[in-house]
Amino acid sequence: MSGKKQKKVDIVSVAKAVKVSASTVSRYFNHPNLVKLATRRKIESAVRNQGYIRNRAAQTIHGIRSGTIGVLVPTLDHAIFAEVVQAFSDTVAEHGFTILLASYGYDQKREYANLRKLLEHRVDGVVLTGLEHDEAIFQLIDSQNIPSVLMWNYAETSRYPSIGADNALAGKLIAEHILSLGHRDIAYMFPPTTGNDRAEGRRSSVIKTLNAAGVIVPEHWQLTTVYSISTSKRDTQDLLKAAQKPTAIICGNDILATGALYGATAAGLSVPNDISIAGIGDFKGSSDIEPALTTVRLPAKRIGQNAAIALANAIVKPDEIVTGTHCEPELIIRGSCAKI
Repeated sequence: MSGKKQKKVDIVSVAKAVKVSASTVSRYFNHPNLVKLATRRKIESAVRNQGYIRNRAAQTIHGIRSGTIGVLVPTLDHAIFAEVVQAFSDTVAEHGFTILLASYGYDQKREYANLRKLLEHRVDGVVLTGLEHDEAIFQLIDSQNIPSVLMWNYAETSRYPSIGADNALAGKLIAEHILSLGHRDIAYMFPPTTGNDRAEGRRSSVIKTLNAAGVIVPEHWQLTTVYSISTSKRDTQDLLKAAQKPTAIICGNDILATGALYGATAAGLSVPNDISIAGIGDFKGSSDIEPALTTVRLPAKRIGQNAAIALANAIVKPDEIVTGTHCEPELIIRGSCAKI
């Protein structure tokens, strides 16, 4: 699943690389203050270069699975990630596994550090969120010969099997819908895309689809807003203070779209009579706000379930090839958008 098989690195090979004893390497992990700084740096470099992971669960007999799966997600602040993780957890439980969960706040260094900690606990498999990660992440997984899948995004050519939705397709669907309603004065609001290939895929696709239709979004209508209803509400109010207003706002997720809807209302506009607002995700609650949110459904529960089945099979049936699964996004038309 993770490329060519390699022999796992042990503490002896690390010690040989640094030309110290295995006990010194052990001391580096357990009592680093007792090891000279220069030696610590050499050991740290060897550990990183060789991909060595110490076995913190030393009592686990070699060859016996730990019954745990490591799950790395960028955040648990938003319902959509909680939903996909819950579905994953429930499904792997049916196969006898529990999860060890870590979030990294879209910080690649934290993701790497958290991955190392999960591997130190000898998890049987690893789930990463999204397709793009620091090369050190992939190298570390490869060095451990551990079954791995990429969850939430889908791409046919992904590094490991990916189970998720095509976010570029999601962006295309929502942009085409807004265009089909006759809108040409269109603003968009997306979260920061650094370290977030989901948002970047949607954003790039929205821009491409609008441009193909001859719609160029003015720079002051291109909003970057953090995941926050209050912030997106404020940014929408600021946007709508100008004399020239867009007739539609495309938002990169339903959190931003909900805040934009509140901001438009606070600015004295009627949704959708004066302005249309659309999101992506179909989070829980998107159908309950007033007006209900037009969005693109990303099937979080199905993604979590399919990813769980794929990884569980990869662990218990290592000789079988695991392939990716595209859980297609779906346009959901509700009351927040209307013809111009």
